[in-house]
Amino acid sequence: MPDMPVLDRILFSPEQIKARVEELGREISADYRGKQPLFVGILRGSIMFYADLLREISVDCTMDFMCLSSYTGTNSTGEVRTMLDLRESIKGRHVVIVEDIVDTGLTLDYLMGNLKNRGAASIEICCLLDKPANRKVEVTPKYVGFQIENEFVIGYGLDYNELYRNLPYIGVFKK
Repeated sequence: MPDMPVLDRILFSPEQIKARVEELGREISADYRGKQPLFVGILRGSIMFYADLLREISVDCTMDFMCLSSYTGTNSTGEVRTMLDLRESIKGRHVVIVEDIVDTGLTLDYLMGNLKNRGAASIEICCLLDKPANRKVEVTPKYVGFQIENEFVIGYGLDYNELYRNLPYIGVFKK
């Protein structure tokens, strides 16, 4: 393990992440053949995953981003704020939300309702990490990279107070 005093342990290596992202890309591409989906990356945590995933998508697609916030440090505030919105209408579009982690579900529950109200033809969630033990509302991602226990993780886009997003692996943050 690299000398990282903030890490308890590494959960997923760069090689494990790459292999799983390739699998997800194939699965999503098969499901959306002929549909030209819109991939909505949720900034900032999903950026590494989003970029790698989109390189594995083999169907015509478009890209956009949203920035939502509900965390301070390691704690969810329970309040979702839209910091950056979509640039175009999604009416009649097949939307795939690309998220770093599904934790409490509050952010995605808010986002799903918001996008449904805008008239999307379909909405699915693709997340790198799913943490079902910490759910406060029912949210079920269709495409999941890895399921994890209720631990705070950093790396590969995930942060602690905006630090450690650049790590090439995912590790458990040492409190």
